[in-house]
Amino acid sequence: MATLLYRLGRFSFRQRRLVAVLWLALLIAFGVGAAKLSGPLSDTLSIPGTESLQAMDVIKSKMGGDSGDGATAKVVFTVSGDAKLTDPAQQAAVERAVAELAKAPKVTGVVDPFQAKTVSQDARTAYATVAYDVKLDDVGTADRDALIAAGRTGQTDGVQVEFSGAVTQGTAEGGGTELLGVAIAALVLAITFGAMVAAGLPLLTAVLGVAVGMLGIQIATGFFDLNASTSALTTMLGLAVGIDYALFVVSRYRHELAAGRDGEEAAGRAVGTAGSAVVFAGLTVIIALAALSVVGIPFLTSMGIAAAGTVAVAVLITLSLLPALLGFAGRRILTKRQRAAAASHARSAKTPFGERWGRLVLRHRIPVLVLSLGAALLIAVPAMSLKLSLPDDSTASPTSTQRKAYDQLAAGFGPGFQGPLVIVVEAGAGKAQAAAAQAGQTIAKLDGVVAVTPPNVNQAGDTAILTVIPASAPTADATKDLVAAIRDHEAQIRTDTGATIAVTGTTALNIDVSNKLVGAVAPYLAVVVGLAFILLLLVFRSILVPLKATLGFLLSVAATFGALVAVFQWGWLADVFGLTSTGPIMSLMPIFLVGILFGLAMDYEVFLVTRTREEYVHGAAPDDAIVTGMRHGARVVTAAALIMISVFAGFIFTDQDIIKSLGFGLAFGVAIDAFLVRMTIVPAVLSLLGRSAWWLPRWLNRLLPNVDVEGEGLTRKLAAEHTDQTDPRQPVNV
Repeated sequence: MATLLYRLGRFSFRQRRLVAVLWLALLIAFGVGAAKLSGPLSDTLSIPGTESLQAMDVIKSKMGGDSGDGATAKVVFTVSGDAKLTDPAQQAAVERAVAELAKAPKVTGVVDPFQAKTVSQDARTAYATVAYDVKLDDVGTADRDALIAAGRTGQTDGVQVEFSGAVTQGTAEGGGTELLGVAIAALVLAITFGAMVAAGLPLLTAVLGVAVGMLGIQIATGFFDLNASTSALTTMLGLAVGIDYALFVVSRYRHELAAGRDGEEAAGRAVGTAGSAVVFAGLTVIIALAALSVVGIPFLTSMGIAAAGTVAVAVLITLSLLPALLGFAGRRILTKRQRAAAASHARSAKTPFGERWGRLVLRHRIPVLVLSLGAALLIAVPAMSLKLSLPDDSTASPTSTQRKAYDQLAAGFGPGFQGPLVIVVEAGAGKAQAAAAQAGQTIAKLDGVVAVTPPNVNQAGDTAILTVIPASAPTADATKDLVAAIRDHEAQIRTDTGATIAVTGTTALNIDVSNKLVGAVAPYLAVVVGLAFILLLLVFRSILVPLKATLGFLLSVAATFGALVAVFQWGWLADVFGLTSTGPIMSLMPIFLVGILFGLAMDYEVFLVTRTREEYVHGAAPDDAIVTGMRHGARVVTAAALIMISVFAGFIFTDQDIIKSLGFGLAFGVAIDAFLVRMTIVPAVLSLLGRSAWWLPRWLNRLLPNVDVEGEGLTRKLAAEHTDQTDPRQPVNV
C-alpha cells in the first residue's frame, strides 16, 4: 500500500493542476445534483419494534387515520395574586388570544380552554391547544413567530402567556459555534506549524471535504428519508477528521523537506507513509459509523452512513488533493528558519516536547501507569449510576418559555399531567368498550394512578383508548414503575377480557427508546471493536498492540460517562458549567459518544503508534522507537486534540443543558483519550512490553496480508533505486 500511495502522492504533486480541476469539477457536479435532486429532511426519530410505537401506529390506523399527523402546540395562561382566569377581564384576555391564534398561518383550529374545560381547579392555570394543517417539518420560523405574537395578545390584565410543544422550538443556530471552532482550529494550526500556508491547508481540505459531504447528503435526501441531525453530525466529524488527516500528512511532508528532499519526493514519501496511517485511521472511523446500522434504528443508520461517506471523502482529499495543494504551496509550507535549516541540512538543537515527554514517561513508566489508570478508574466510578432519558421541556432553560409553560402546567394540573400514559385496547368487533372498561378498573387500582379516563372507542368497536394520569412526573422513577406494573398486568387482562393492551405515552416512549438504545450498545461495541481489532492487527502486525488500543478506548469511554454522570446527573461543578438543572443523561448519548470517540481515539492511536512501528521495523530498539514516535507524533496529536476539545467545549456555553452535556462529553472524552491514554498510558505499556509488544504468531503472520503501513517495503525500494543510481559501475553523464 505504501508504494501505491507514494506513487499517488508524486502524481498528484506533479499533476497538481489536473487534480485540482478534477476536484473542483466534482464539487460543482455535487452542487448541481444537490440543487436538482434534494428533498426535505425529517425530524422524526422512529425506533421500530417497541411496544409504545406499535401502539401509536394502532392509534393512527384505527382511531382517526392521518388526523394526528398535524403539528400542535400548547398556549398556557396563568394569573398571579388573587386573580382567577374566570374573572371577566382575565377571561376576555384569554378569549382574545384564542381568537388571534385561530388566525395564525397554517392553524386549523384552537381549543378554547373554557369550552374544553382545560382550566385548573383553582382557575389560575389554563391551556389552549393549537392544531396545524401541516406536519412539524413544515412549520417555519415565520409561522412560529406568528403563533407567539398571537398568543401574546392575551398578556394583559395580569395574565401571563407561555408556549410549549415542538412547534415552539426554534432551529438551533450553529453557525456561530462552527465559525468559532474554525477560528480556534486556525489558531492552533498556526501555533503548531508556525507558517500560515501550512496552517491553512488542513482547514481548506477539511472544509472542502465537508462541502462535498453535505452536498452528497442533499442529493441523498431526494431518494432516502434522512434525519435533520445528519447534517450536524456530518459537519462535526468531517471537520474533525479532515483536519486530523491533513495535519498528519502536512507534518510528515515538512519533515521530509527538512531532510533535504525535493517537493515531489517529499510529497510521495509523506503520502506513502503518513497516508497509509490515514487510510487505516479513516477505515476505523468508517467502521464505527457504518456499524450504527446494526442497532436497527433507521435514523441512526442513515446518520452513520452519511457521516461515514463524508469521512471517506476526507481520506480521498487528503491522499490526492492535499499533495496537489502542497505542490502549489512549494517551500512556503516551511517557516523561514526551517527553510534555512533544510538548505544547510542542519537539524534543530532543540529537543521537541514530544520526545521530552516520551522519555519522562519511559523513565517512570510503572508509577506513571499506576497513577494514570487509577485516575481514569476513579473518574469512571460514577458511571455505574448512569440513568438515561429523552429530553423534554423539563430539561429546557428555566428562562425559556417552554420550561415556564412546563412548570406552570405541572403546578396547575399536577406533575403527571405532563406525561399521561395512553393504553391501547384491541378486542373483537364490538367488544372493545367492555374490555377497556374492565382494563381501566384493573389499572386504576395500581399504585401511583391519579385517574383513568373513560374509554374512547373507534367506530368499528374493536379498539379503545384509555388515558392514565400518573401521580408523578414523566421522568420520575415512580412513573417508570407504573409503566412496568401495567405491562406486568397485560397477560392477566388478556386472560380476563380476551383483549390485548399496549402502553404508550411520553414515559413509555422514554423507557422503550432508552432500553432499545442501551441494548444496542453491546452488539454495537462488539461489531466495532471486533472489526477494528482485525484492522489494527493488519496495521501493526501484533496481537497486544490492538488489544491495548481497544482496552484504552474502553477506559476513555468509562471515564467520560463517569464525568457526565457526576456533572450533569449529580450536579457536581454545576455552577462552573452554568447548569440550570440536573437529571438523566440523554438516551442517545451512549451511542453517539461511543461512535465518535472510538473514531478519534483510533486516529490518535494510529498516528502515534504507526511511527513507533515504523522505527522498530527499521531496526530501532523498542524504547528508542517509542521516543521517536512520540517526537514526531505527539505534536500533531496534541494539535488535533486541542482543536477538537476547543470546538466541542464551545457547546458547553449554550443555554440548553442537553447540548451542554454533549459538548462536555466529547471534549472530556477527547482530552482523556488523547493525553491520558494515548500519550501517557500507551507509551508506558509499550515500554513494559518491549519487543513482545510486536509479537505475532508465525502462522498468523503468514496468513495476514502485508499492507506495509509503516513503509518498510517502500523504504527498501527507494534505497535500492538510490543504490542503482549511484552504482560506480553505471556510466556517468558528464
